[in-house]
Order: sequence, then structure tokens, then C-alpha cells
Amino acid sequence: MAEVKTEILIVGAGPSGLAAGLYAARDRYETVILDKFVPGGQINLTDRIENYPAIARISGPAMVEAMQKQAESFGAKTKINSEVTGLTRREDGLIAVRTDEDIYLAKVVILAPGSDYRHLGVPGEEKFRQAGSGVSYCGTCDAPFFKDKEVAAVGGGNVAVEDALHLAKYCKKVTLVHRRDEFRATKVLVEELLEEAKKGVIEIRYDTVVTSINGQDRVEAATLKNVKTGATEELACEGVFIFVGMIPNTGFLKGIVELDENGFIKCDPQYLRTSMPGVFGAGDCRKGAAMQLATAVGDGVAAAMFMKEYLRDRSWWEKDRCVESMSFA
Repeated sequence: MAEVKTEILIVGAGPSGLAAGLYAARDRYETVILDKFVPGGQINLTDRIENYPAIARISGPAMVEAMQKQAESFGAKTKINSEVTGLTRREDGLIAVRTDEDIYLAKVVILAPGSDYRHLGVPGEEKFRQAGSGVSYCGTCDAPFFKDKEVAAVGGGNVAVEDALHLAKYCKKVTLVHRRDEFRATKVLVEELLEEAKKGVIEIRYDTVVTSINGQDRVEAATLKNVKTGATEELACEGVFIFVGMIPNTGFLKGIVELDENGFIKCDPQYLRTSMPGVFGAGDCRKGAAMQLATAVGDGVAAAMFMKEYLRDRSWWEKDRCVESMSFA
């Protein structure tokens, strides 16, 4: 197993990692970006991006390709199929990042492994989650593509309620499917949802789950089952939005940097510093992330900017920590 020295090591070649790589490389730092699979992550499944500032429309893969080429044009090196299995901080201050093949020694590490949408695991979900086929995990991203259409939404937390309300601004009808008889979302959001439901665009199905997503080339219906009575029905719809949570890709960080109860990286909100000096968190893997393309890119940029403060003065790591950030809340 070879040792590879670099100044900046970025874990994850999604939008956050590629943005960090661009800024680090433009500042003339020797920069390596590792990815477990290929660059892009979840954004590769997006057919149309229309909410990134100054870009009217672009596909996910096209944006990833442009971002990677831009970072590499300034000297960043991208290595794919390179899974990070752990990292340690050495006595000399360098951070050792272990992969299956090599150990990278870096002055700074930016963690941007992203997260994956939690799936229902029902028939048809994988088939139709390909770009443009009708299964989506982000109402904020994809609502405009379902204008004047009837859709189903699944979930009962804050994101589910907020995105159902957003979908109602575009869709002809939104059937919100929730497996319990009350929502887990905050009270004020639930009150807003119930008021909106009175207008007729949103219909709430309590005690109900989706058991399959059906169609030929794209979504045409969803099979619903009442968990109390066992009764099933076919709900005609042109899209199914699934809002049942996110799973951060941080399993390799357990016991290394501080994570919250759901596995998201705890960072101080101002500078994105983790519990390990020299290691920053960025993008959808960190606690409090907005889970949007633009904010992931912003995180990558911020981490690459703030890392310079650490490289100039190692004592900066403990400066300006408020009570919340000291506890990595």
C-alpha cells in the first residue's frame, strides 16, 4: 500500500467536492479528489436542472462533467473507484486518509461524501427513479416538471410537509400518503398543510403506505394500502415524490469525527470545522445542510476558503467558537 502526499484531500466528487477542488486548485494547492464510484453522486440522476443561478437548464451529468473539467483545468486530480475506509490524524499534524489501495497524507481534508435518499423499497421505485420517469426525492427541485399533473407524495416529517405544500403550487392534485394517523412535522407546518388541504389541491391519506409504483415507460399509478384495514387501491398519478429521509455516506467516519444520531457530520455552522482539526465537512453529508445543489456548491467553496485560515495558523481551529459550535450542535 503506497503513501501519496498531497496538500488538500477531498473525499467525494459530487458538486460540493468538485467546487472545493476548483477553489483549492485555483489557489495553487496540490489537490486530490477521491470518489467511491464516479463524479456526480445523486445529481447524475437529474434530467433537468433549472434552479441553479445563471444556468437556465442543464442536465445533471452535463453539469458534473463541466465542474470536473473546470477543477482539473487548474490542476486538481480526480481519482474514481477509490473508497475511503478511514482517516487518522498523525502526531506531525498530517491527516492519513486510507483507501483500499493507498494512504493519502494531507494537510487538510474536506469531507464531501454526500448522502443518499432513503428509499421505500417497493416494486417500480428503482425502475422509475431514472431521470424523467416519474419518481423523485426532491419537490423543491422537480415540482415545476409536474405542472398541472396529479402526483403522490410519501412521508410525514418536515420535509414531506414542506415539499407537499410546494408541489401544490404547481400540481393539479397532490395526494400525501402517510403511514401514521398524525404527522411528525412541527405543529405550525401541519397547521399550514391542513389549511391548504381545505382548498382541494392536497388530499391526505392517513394510515396508508405505497406498496408499488406502476406504469410502462413512466409512472402511471401507485398502489396504496391502508395499514389498519388492509384495503388496497390504485391511485392514478404521473409522479411519486418520496420524502422519507436521507442517509449520509458517513459510515467510514464512525468513531473518527463527531456525527449526530442520524450519521450526519457535526460542523460548526460558521466555518464548517469538524471535531478533528484540519478536517472540514461540506455538502449534504453535514448536519443542517439544505440538500440543494447550489448550497452544496457553496459549502465546498466555503470549506476551501476557510481551510486557508487553518493553514496559516493552526490555532485558528479553536477560535470564534460559540456555545453551539463548541458542542457541534
